[in-house]
Amino acid sequence: MNQEVNRQDKVVELTNVYFSYGKVPVLENVNLTVSDEDFLSIVGPNAGGKTTLLKLMMGLLSPQNGTVRLFGDRPDKTRFRIGYMPQNAELDFAFPVTVMDVVMMGLLGKKTKQGLSKRFEKTRAREMLDLLEIGSVHNRPFSALSGGQRQRVLIARALAVDPELLILDEPTSNVDAAIGRELFEILSELNKRIPVIVVTHDIGFVSYYVKNVACVNRKVAVHPTSGITGEIISEIYGSEVRMVRHDETGHGRAASV
Repeated sequence: MNQEVNRQDKVVELTNVYFSYGKVPVLENVNLTVSDEDFLSIVGPNAGGKTTLLKLMMGLLSPQNGTVRLFGDRPDKTRFRIGYMPQNAELDFAFPVTVMDVVMMGLLGKKTKQGLSKRFEKTRAREMLDLLEIGSVHNRPFSALSGGQRQRVLIARALAVDPELLILDEPTSNVDAAIGRELFEILSELNKRIPVIVVTHDIGFVSYYVKNVACVNRKVAVHPTSGITGEIISEIYGSEVRMVRHDETGHGRAASV
């Protein structure tokens, strides 16, 4: 990973953002800043606006009102500096590609003065797989992997571009608590070099790792992790919650909604 990244205080900045699909408002009066050292978790109910918020950050959608800045510029001009991991549901696992093929897809938009050779792409992909401790499966079909292995491969793909911001949408979906812990330990190490944004439903678990939590349900409220309570989660999800131990080591708490 490039450790000499040109970092700045405000990596993502949304100001008075409003977005709707037709006449249905999805996000209203959103003000959100992500700093260059932040590890932010985005939480909220289904259809609360989490995915729309990500798409606005990346310039895939434009707000009807307000402004969005990514690295101080329009997101459509700077989103190549992002490493992005989509939800599992957005991928066709039956597509006949190997693990290496999937990781090298992360380099499709990467440009250098010399261009990228196939050898460089393979070397970079293997380095990222080794970083995620799954280098041994590099020649296996992606469809043959377990849920945890697939998540690691998709994170490796997001890292292949050597990003200045890492965005992950439900990286621990379909994995057990032990694998989830391992993934977040890796993300915590990466956060020492780049900011990380994670969408998740498991706020109790990730609270052990993340620095701030953005609660999204049409509006966005940001809290330090230490300030998240059952009452706040109840207000967001509209139901009673209880905070319980998530694993035997005491790492994190699970919010049951």
